Formats: sequence, C-alpha cells, structure tokens
Amino acid sequence: PEAIMFHGEVVLRNGEVVGDIRAASYGHTLGGAVGLSMVESTSGEKINKKYIESGQWQVQIADRVYPASVSLKPMYDPTNETIKA
Repeated sequence: PEAIMFHGEVVLRNGEVVGDIRAASYGHTLGGAVGLSMVESTSGEKINKKYIESGQWQVQIADRVYPASVSLKPMYDPTNETIKA
C-alpha cells in the first residue's frame, strides 16, 4: 500500500529535521499523499525559493522515510487552465 499522511509527520531536508506536516490528505488528481508543511532552517539559511527548490526533501511516516516533492505552487493545474476552461 502507498504511504498515507494525516498530520504531524516529520519533514527532512538533506537528512535534517526542518519541520512537520500541518495538514495532509490523499490527492486523487496527483495519485498520492499531499501535505502542507511549515519549515524552519536549521543552519540559519534564508528560506526562499532557492532553499525550497534545492536539497533532498523527505517525509518520515511512522518508521519509514519517503522521498518528497516540494513546490511553492499548486502541483495540479498551477496556472488554473482547468478552471478557466
């Protein structure tokens, strides 16, 4: 079975804990778990687009760590073309 998130799962960047999942559900249009997270830099590095788009992101669900994709924009229909059609 696929990993399912609820909330409170640990978020890692380059192997370091940087936050947690605040809200999550199954994204039917994306075909997997989707979550919103709040992150903090452990190194004092400024959190900006470059910080978000770099590094290796992971989410720990129970006793397993899964690779994660991150985005500042919606992952489904980021330009709202479906809504405008």
